[in-house]
Amino acid sequence: MGRRRRRKQLPVEPFEAEIDSLTHDGKGVAHIEGKATFVHGSLPGERVRFLYTGRWRKYDEGRVVEVINASPQRVEPLCNQFGVCGGCSLQHQESKAQVESKQQAMLDALKHIGKVTPEEVLTPLVGDSVWGYRRKARLGVRYVPKKGGTLVGFRERGSSFVADIDRCHILHPRVGELLPQLSSLIDQLSIRDQIPQIEMAMGDESCVLIFRMLSTPSHEDLSKLALFGPQHQVAIYIQEAGPDSVKPLNGEAASLTYDLPDFDLQLHFLPSDFTQVNSDINRQMIQRAITMLQLNRDDQVLDLFCGLGNFTLPLARAAGHVTGIEGDAGLVARARENAALNHIDNVSFYTANLYETLENEPWMLQQFNKILLDPPRSGAQEIVEHLPKLGAQRIVYVSCYPGTLARDASILVHELGYRMVHAGVMDMFPHTAHMESIALFEKC
Repeated sequence: MGRRRRRKQLPVEPFEAEIDSLTHDGKGVAHIEGKATFVHGSLPGERVRFLYTGRWRKYDEGRVVEVINASPQRVEPLCNQFGVCGGCSLQHQESKAQVESKQQAMLDALKHIGKVTPEEVLTPLVGDSVWGYRRKARLGVRYVPKKGGTLVGFRERGSSFVADIDRCHILHPRVGELLPQLSSLIDQLSIRDQIPQIEMAMGDESCVLIFRMLSTPSHEDLSKLALFGPQHQVAIYIQEAGPDSVKPLNGEAASLTYDLPDFDLQLHFLPSDFTQVNSDINRQMIQRAITMLQLNRDDQVLDLFCGLGNFTLPLARAAGHVTGIEGDAGLVARARENAALNHIDNVSFYTANLYETLENEPWMLQQFNKILLDPPRSGAQEIVEHLPKLGAQRIVYVSCYPGTLARDASILVHELGYRMVHAGVMDMFPHTAHMESIALFEKC
């Protein structure tokens, strides 16, 4: 029987360190006796005192307890729970500097992981406001008698506990300012300790809150929920089992839509559908992607990971024909419905798992001179290798994780004969370390 590894004893006294740089997930990097130490709440150029929170063989972690020499980028966080709540990690850094740090992190990933450098770095896309932008979120719920009742909000950083906040500044105010009322509502329910989360989904007008329930609510519970919705202009849904059990409390589905006015489009979606959290950046992102593709009526475009048609339908306004591929059959159904509702007939949609064998898919027998792909965090390595065979001359790659963008860019440039023309970040998630980026590849 092997020995159990003993956990290293953590020092109880603070250490001083100079912060050299910032990681892609927003932690300051110090080097102590040659060992990397990631310090939460610090910024490059600062000297800080920190407490160790974890020590491992290759790296350590800590959290700031005092800033000795502050960076010019440092600002006072708007939220008094910053550093405890896991919803944000960068409120202590000035907004413009956040974007610059993300742009540099993307370029570093491309250089060190992908061994590629874009010919031109694009000006970052930023929104009108860095507050109240978030329209999609999953909030934790926890009944804590010692704190006076129910807590509703994001979970604490690195913990399953729910942060004790009465307002969230990054959520749309419709929900961000509703947290105390939600806490009070749940306190009154018979199953107050059986509601682990509330999911928020918001369109341009309507807002849905999905209450996850581990026990069946009483009739009185349902009555209280039914009164709460109209009082606060939100539609209440309940979920008593898996995702398929989500249903409107009053039996009438809310109308969730968002407009893309530059393309005369309105897209409908369900509360559980994937949509971008930041509507302002989403509109700018679509416009940038279409500009980069240089579309005309002769183009045959392939939209991979197309979702409910967020890119597909705007592309169709300028291209000859667009084919959308998505692994979620429900999203494909919504994409077809959105095409019909917007009177767009030069599109086709297919359901396919883009991480599996694709040789027998009918669309794989076609040719597409321009391709857009917007994969999840895991990237698009499996489908990227097929793109030259499909005839792709221009590829726009939208990414939510710089590591997999860099990996896939390496394949495109070093193995498949493309050059990386442009790349840049988009501030989809201000005050968090999440990073959205976009890149253009052209066939050499």
